[in-house]
Amino acid sequence: MDSPTSMGEAPPMFYIGEHATKRPLPVSPELINHAQDLGYDMLTTPITNAHFHSRVLSLLGAYNQAVSDSPQAQPLPLIPALENLDTPLTPSDSISQLLTFTSSWIDLGSSDPVIAYLSRQVFNLEIAYAAFCGVVTVVVPGPRLSNGTAGISQYARAIKEALSTGGYIQLHVLMPMDGSKPGAEHDGLGDLAGFVGPEYEGQSNGRSKKADPFSAWDAWNTVRSICKYHNRLSVALGLPRSMPSTTLQSRWYSEPIRLLNIPATSFSVNARGFPVLHRAHQLFIFRIMRLRIAPWIILTDIGPIPGVDDPDMIMSYSTGHLSPDVAADAPSPGSSATAAPTPAEAAQIAKKLSKKTSNNDPTPHLSYLRHLQRHQPPKSQLERFGGGFQDYLQSPLQPLTDNLESITYEVFEKDPIKYAWYEQAIAQALRDWQAQQKSTSAEDGAVVIAVVGSGRGPLVTRALQASQNTGVPVRVYAIEKNPNAYVLLLRHNADTWGGQVTVVKTDMRAWKGPPKSDGTFGQVDILVSELLGSFADNELSPECLDGVQHVLNPEHGISIPSSYTAHFTPLSTPKIWADLLARNTNGDASAFEIPWVVMLSQFDYLSIQPDQPEVPAQLTNGTKMNHFNLEAPLAPIVNTAWEFTHPLPPSVLAQSSLRRGGSAIGGGGGFTGGDGANEHNYRFCKTTFPIQDQGVCHGLGGYFETVLYSGSEGPVELSTNPVTMADKSKDMISWFPIFFPLKTPMHLPSNSEVEVSMWRQTDDRKVWYEWLVESFITVGGLRIRLNVSELHSSKSNGCLM
Repeated sequence: MDSPTSMGEAPPMFYIGEHATKRPLPVSPELINHAQDLGYDMLTTPITNAHFHSRVLSLLGAYNQAVSDSPQAQPLPLIPALENLDTPLTPSDSISQLLTFTSSWIDLGSSDPVIAYLSRQVFNLEIAYAAFCGVVTVVVPGPRLSNGTAGISQYARAIKEALSTGGYIQLHVLMPMDGSKPGAEHDGLGDLAGFVGPEYEGQSNGRSKKADPFSAWDAWNTVRSICKYHNRLSVALGLPRSMPSTTLQSRWYSEPIRLLNIPATSFSVNARGFPVLHRAHQLFIFRIMRLRIAPWIILTDIGPIPGVDDPDMIMSYSTGHLSPDVAADAPSPGSSATAAPTPAEAAQIAKKLSKKTSNNDPTPHLSYLRHLQRHQPPKSQLERFGGGFQDYLQSPLQPLTDNLESITYEVFEKDPIKYAWYEQAIAQALRDWQAQQKSTSAEDGAVVIAVVGSGRGPLVTRALQASQNTGVPVRVYAIEKNPNAYVLLLRHNADTWGGQVTVVKTDMRAWKGPPKSDGTFGQVDILVSELLGSFADNELSPECLDGVQHVLNPEHGISIPSSYTAHFTPLSTPKIWADLLARNTNGDASAFEIPWVVMLSQFDYLSIQPDQPEVPAQLTNGTKMNHFNLEAPLAPIVNTAWEFTHPLPPSVLAQSSLRRGGSAIGGGGGFTGGDGANEHNYRFCKTTFPIQDQGVCHGLGGYFETVLYSGSEGPVELSTNPVTMADKSKDMISWFPIFFPLKTPMHLPSNSEVEVSMWRQTDDRKVWYEWLVESFITVGGLRIRLNVSELHSSKSNGCLM
């Protein structure tokens, strides 16, 4: 397999930093430069240091002593302002190259009010000073899961307050991927949790002895919900030594992860003695690094940075000063001698360093991640096409009311699958027509093909090609209402199609059919269209094809496509929901009432098919990664909403025509307005999805399948349904999924059910959707409703007929 680079495609970059939980000395500009020379992109630093820690502990000790000495109530301890000796940070040009960490020894969710009060003071002082210094990124140890739900809510409130204190700071909450390892819970000396009063011990509503793997995710979900999905709040996700279930990995994948924390303990050692990551780690890293905003990677506690404070080094990189062993021989400030080493000294230093590192890579963990960066699997066709569209919300097209730009048509025409499948369907229909010796609608015996809504003409080209390949003569009509596209069609007919095509500028529903020599109009044998939207019928394909069906030969006319079905499944999409919330907050009142077209990227399926194998955890020792599948690792349960078929029975269209105009014999009118002439295209469905593991539903992902033609050679089908797309039309890029959002995210417990009701409504002037989501759980044989969403409606933004 060729590497991505050899294919002319740059692989995603890994931005990698080094983190030491107990960094002994301040991070100087010289140390940053040295780390960059070694290949790191950034370093981390605590905001405050051991001196400040000692001050806080002394203050707490004095307070506890005062409480024990005096029965009178004592004022809560107040931490004085930061002093110069309390922090290694200072405003500088290098501050942007640092990731700062708040203190891990505080406990924002402590059940002891004194500890909680002190912790909030420390936290606020650190955030305020970091903001003053110009810090952009602050990593905050996550909530202590042993404090229970009360502690998590306290923690969340402190985070929300910090977001307003540091107006430009990005807060990354450090969370363990697997809840079996509590976040930020240290038993080290000086941890404030060790000073909790005896009267508050046991009040934390702590976790059960058996840790819930989803507990860390649930805590994060609580924090970000209380903070209202703030756009400056994200996750710093810690990868454990053994990766959790694929379901939990997928749940985390959908979250706004901005940092991947990989501690030294997550690495294993291969047969050659080098640190490597298990296959499951690699898969997760490869997948998440392909996001539109990929996280940075932090290597934690992998050992000291090579060359720092080495007695053989000329300079101490941590301080920028000459090392003690060299200082004695250093020239004086007034000396004319240079401070740089002589060539002999430089050669001696290089020799010593070479001796130290000849058998061992000085940065093996970093080198391994750079190896993964160079050997990422190549992107799929869809990823290459939609790289800039990941999770980008687009309004569905209004093809009947808007005239599309040329660039819009061009995007569709780049699809390598869609038009090839259309050509195959037309060719099969022509072969069957010939084999069955059907009569045609043309006087010369040619099969009459009308491409309705022909755009810039790609299907016209395919129809002519199918005729040439099968040897079946055709007469082709291109029907297009867009006056600008009409000009291009005329030019194509003159320059490319050799005048074989009759181009007609009109709305397909107003076209009377091929004109005949006697002044009447003939019929069409094959009606070809590409009117499908992301949810199949959302761009009015049923209404358009109903309106043009009068030109189709009623005896043996063929519609391509012949049928299509809409499908959906519940999704967790925190990023998309946060974007919609921002739109809503900024004045777009209909943001949650529109079904959006979006290339879903950072999301998770909530209802998955059972008994799916987990990712094996064997090691890799540098082999090429062509065996990695980076698609969504879990197959979802996707249910069918409804179906449309073409052509319709003439009786249905006759009844529709009878209702149009409002005559008494046509009935009493439509249910939602109008005469009800389009109510044969009304649809409703109610369907249930099992929810195996807890999650949050932010909306529904919608897809479609279509049968273009089904004849003697079998069906020719297209699909965007994630369950069937690989088999029916792999690498098709013309359609992104559609997303039906919920105004309020719905929390779903494990072993529950989601019930979705959806309507396709019409009032003869436009078509819109309405959707409602309910959740249920069964306890003791009784099905209990847990929640019900609002009835969402896109009527105000419906597709105009």
